Amino acid sequence: MAHIRQLDPSASPLDHFGSELRYWREAAGFSQPQLGAKLFCTASLIGQIETAHKVPTRDFAERVDAALETGGAFARLVGLVLRSQLPAWFQQYAGLEAKATYISTYQAQVVYGLLQTEAYARAVMEAPSPPNLDELVAARMERQRILERGEPPQVWVVLDESMLHRPIGGRNVMWNQLAHLLSFRGQRHVNIQVLPYAVGQHTGLTGSFNLLRFDDDPNVLYTEDFAQGHATAGPETFKEGAFRYARLQAAALSVEDSAALISRVMEERYGDHLDDEERGLA
Repeated sequence: MAHIRQLDPSASPLDHFGSELRYWREAAGFSQPQLGAKLFCTASLIGQIETAHKVPTRDFAERVDAALETGGAFARLVGLVLRSQLPAWFQQYAGLEAKATYISTYQAQVVYGLLQTEAYARAVMEAPSPPNLDELVAARMERQRILERGEPPQVWVVLDESMLHRPIGGRNVMWNQLAHLLSFRGQRHVNIQVLPYAVGQHTGLTGSFNLLRFDDDPNVLYTEDFAQGHATAGPETFKEGAFRYARLQAAALSVEDSAALISRVMEERYGDHLDDEERGLA
């Protein structure tokens, strides 16, 4: 008989998910191949997830809930599993971001994570060649679910114009990413402004930063470098960040003019290689 690895459910969210999957599967009387058939996946994948060797996707979790009639238990758990795949230093910020009622961000290099398409996110994160790229991309997509809540945070984004012209992932990826930014037009909880080249020097020259505001907790200023993130709730530091952000918003194009610029760059820089059918899909 093959040895079955016994998991400690308290070791990590991934171990807990695997342990629960095995419990619910066996309680329902299914073998791994039988459950795999119901989920349209291999028995090997079931085994890898049950032994914490594979990170489940949200789609997998939702299909398990439907197949085993768990009342959404795995869909509720998978968010913790995916967040645990984020770098340890970033997990604190992800937790704060999920609780914030108001998010203001200035981005000097790339689109803010909450607004990235999956292809764009993959292109951004594969540059340093992480060993767990698929899991990092899935975790970033999971972060974006806060925008789908009944009461999502108010998000205000200022993007440096250079971001529009940097072809991360290639022209098709950029076309779809800019189209995704335009899809937020008319949504009251997401506002996007572009800081144009013509501004010259500005208060964001030191780099990207985020301001998080909460109903019942101290406000937080967040910055990061290539190795770690830095979150501070110091009132004076946050006040300085808010001042700089206000200056950036004042210098940036209006939401309407920003959308017009994004649309123009999308067509002129990335659109000439697409046919009408591809434009419709974007």
